Amino acid sequence: MAETKMVHAIEATNLADILERVLDKGIVIAGDIKIQLADVDLLNIKIRLLVASVDKAMEMGINWWQQDSYLSTKAKETEIEKENIALKKRLDRLEEKIKAK
Repeated sequence: MAETKMVHAIEATNLADILERVLDKGIVIAGDIKIQLADVDLLNIKIRLLVASVDKAMEMGINWWQQDSYLSTKAKETEIEKENIALKKRLDRLEEKIKAK
């Protein structure tokens, strides 16, 4: 007969504590992959992964998601505003050319 292991609340709490600690302090995982043939680098990949809370990342100066239009509505609005300004300037130039003729 197969035995089943009971998961205790203590283990779940420990996992939650570990996750909270990792997010609070942050953890960096780094690795390099290099493929060489006869001492010639064919492929060189550097992998860097940071796992941290948003607050910790911002504390470290990492906030790229705020400028990414796919992740931030503010960034998307700014991008649209810039495009609208450029289009208005272009329209004004075209209207001036038509008036000059």
